[in-house]
Amino acid sequence: MAGGQQLPEQYTVPQYARIFHSLPHLNVSLHSVNNTFNPHSEIYLESLGILGSIPAAWLIFTLLVLLVYLVTRCCDRRPRPKKSITALKCSLAILALLCSGAVAVGLYGNDDVHNGLVQLVAAAKNVDGILMGVRNQTDTIEATLKKKVQPQLTALGDEFDAPVSNKTMLGWLLAALNGMKQNTSIAVNRSFEIRKPLSGITLAGAIGMGEKIEQLRWPITMAVLSALLVLCVVLVVGVARHSRCVLITFSVFGLFAVIVSWLMASLYLATSVALGDLCVSPDGYLTRAVPSTLASEVLSYYTHCENTRTNPFTQRLRDAQRAVYNMRLNLNLVTRLAIDLFKDQQLQPKLSSLSTDVNTVDRLVSGLATLLDCKPLHKQYVLAAKSLCHLGLYGLSFMLIASLAAGLLFTVLVWVDSHTWIYIRKRRDYHQVDEQDPYLPPSAASQAIAARTLRGQGGGGVNGSGGGGDHKSSQHNQQSTGGRTEHRSGLGDQPGQYATLSKQCKTLESSDFY
Repeated sequence: MAGGQQLPEQYTVPQYARIFHSLPHLNVSLHSVNNTFNPHSEIYLESLGILGSIPAAWLIFTLLVLLVYLVTRCCDRRPRPKKSITALKCSLAILALLCSGAVAVGLYGNDDVHNGLVQLVAAAKNVDGILMGVRNQTDTIEATLKKKVQPQLTALGDEFDAPVSNKTMLGWLLAALNGMKQNTSIAVNRSFEIRKPLSGITLAGAIGMGEKIEQLRWPITMAVLSALLVLCVVLVVGVARHSRCVLITFSVFGLFAVIVSWLMASLYLATSVALGDLCVSPDGYLTRAVPSTLASEVLSYYTHCENTRTNPFTQRLRDAQRAVYNMRLNLNLVTRLAIDLFKDQQLQPKLSSLSTDVNTVDRLVSGLATLLDCKPLHKQYVLAAKSLCHLGLYGLSFMLIASLAAGLLFTVLVWVDSHTWIYIRKRRDYHQVDEQDPYLPPSAASQAIAARTLRGQGGGGVNGSGGGGDHKSSQHNQQSTGGRTEHRSGLGDQPGQYATLSKQCKTLESSDFY
């Protein structure tokens, strides 16, 4: 470049914005619609809703499949070999770690989105500050000219009505005074023409809304993703401890994780497509969004800031500068002629005050030229566009991928987890002993049966019945109890039979207890 002048940085469309922009935009009847970003169009919003409903539809299908699976598997109590359960636990641990990685990617993307939105808001504040500076400066110029310069010129005109001897010099004086009045009107009009296109542009409302949304979005997203991450950690701990309770708990909360993941994927997909449509042509959207008072060439000048483009305010600014310059020349002439014609000492303070106001206007108009230059405003525009489309959309893409991956992984985790905890019992089953084992103590049920048998034998003896078979069976049971005590009794009633049997039972119980 000649003179070492460097071209200002231009905005470039990122590739992922083109990818999202290329996704089909369909209406309810599955016909293609215009993919130009237009948040005020119901048809366009409908197409975004259809794209966002794809993950939601997959969520419904997933829940139905899981419901059918859980209904068919919840009653399956068949024992599984130890190796099979170990493989399921290893699969759960690996999938939980992968799911934790997916959630971590979502946290990374959320941080990028947050940084992008913070930079976007900061750039928007700078743009709004520049626009406000132009409006305030033009307001100050107009107020100074209307409320200070013009009244003083009128007062000087009244002073110059006094009779003088030199009519020629008086004519020159009045002509210079009228020239000041005309130049003052020109400066006021040009200042108004510069401010008028910018009067309806303010970003304060959008900035405030963006800050409020981000103040809610960022912590809520962090809390949800952190909860999903904690859920994965809890599952790993439950697998490591072989905890049936933890696995059952994960089956319940894992369903909520599946729902949350796919709902977030729906939201992120629709938002990513909308941002892709915006980032393909941000200046085109601004052209449609700004008030009609701002001409398209003015907006194009600031969004592109090319050397081939001329400042649309240049001519008005030059007219204002020329008018102020002529005011200074006329004021110098008026001052010199007035002092020569009128010997009034009160004119000098009035002329000095008028000169101070004209110098103030001259300084404000010169500063206005700096504010109207495209470079500061274009720099903030490029920074805002890159913050939203390069950093923000980049992070949102990671959040979308993480939500899709987390939805799939949580679905598999719930399936494998439900397949695992069914075969994990609450406590180990105790060994079922054979009540007829001669080397193990009799159970409480066996002792109760033996007691009833003895009572039956006692009743038979009293009534004179035989009961010999039952008594022999009792003898056999007593002999097979470990050979500790032997008892032989004959058939029928014998003295001391019940006392002997009672002592033998007590002896058996005490020896079995110890």
